[in-house]
Amino acid sequence: MDKSVETHLREMELGAGASFENMTVFELLRPKNGGPEYITLREAIERGVFSVTEVSEGGSVPDLMVANKGEVAVLLLDGEEVRGAKQNRILNTTILVGPKSTIKVPVSCVEHGRWSMQSREFAESGNVMHREMRALNLRKVNENLAAGMPFRSDQGEIWDGVAKLACDMKVVSSTGAMRDVYEAKGADLDGYLKSFRLAQGQKGILVFVDGRPAGMDFERRKQGRGKGDAAKAPAKPSADEAREFLKRAAGCEEKKYESVGLGWSYRYAGAGVVGSALAFNEMVVHMAFFSVDEAEAAQDPGSMAGSRMRRGFRV
Repeated sequence: MDKSVETHLREMELGAGASFENMTVFELLRPKNGGPEYITLREAIERGVFSVTEVSEGGSVPDLMVANKGEVAVLLLDGEEVRGAKQNRILNTTILVGPKSTIKVPVSCVEHGRWSMQSREFAESGNVMHREMRALNLRKVNENLAAGMPFRSDQGEIWDGVAKLACDMKVVSSTGAMRDVYEAKGADLDGYLKSFRLAQGQKGILVFVDGRPAGMDFERRKQGRGKGDAAKAPAKPSADEAREFLKRAAGCEEKKYESVGLGWSYRYAGAGVVGSALAFNEMVVHMAFFSVDEAEAAQDPGSMAGSRMRRGFRV
């Protein structure tokens, strides 16, 4: 494993875990800031220095164009949703878009039933694809990269995942949009959002659901599905269990690919874990690791989502 990524995982400091119903969140801390200077997609669009558009008038489902007119890099996160234009999409991988640059980025559709121009430019939706679909999408992108293909997903699997989510949540969407499910169930997340607050020096989160590790998300730079049942909530996971997940992530097999934007994309697969990391100038900018079913992962050992909550932990 790349030394900078492994060091981050093995030396990550854990804050005090906070719990609400069936979820426990451990703060991920790093004593130093470091890393490149960048702003988020939301910040860039609000400043009027960043645009996301279709690649042409005709459009292309798996690709979008992004233009950074600003003087600072912009970080786009895997699973992050943009809405508008011909159909809503999510990013297939984390990308650091350099200043004064225009690039084509790989995406997937999360609105199966629409292909009509709604707006010339996309807006930042405030949503990120939920954990299960992000983990599945990450594995598929890793697999395609290992086979010599670009950062592509399995579009059919994503449409099936969105449809299953809507069915499970009993939400009807006229265009099969993931966003419609989130908007219909947004109030169910209120208790979780109020229970987990950003701590001083926090760079990410490690989440347990129903007492089992769900995954971690970490960002670095200079500067559930319902309300649950508190009576059935499992015992709070220990810090040792959290460190064990970080240890398993650090032991993953690694493959390295040139990123679509700045830096290098690292892709990971291990015992019940899949992940990715973006590094630029030998500094880790972002990484995410997820637990996956070990039996399923064992079928393809060589291959290399309640998502709005992550926004509250960006730094």
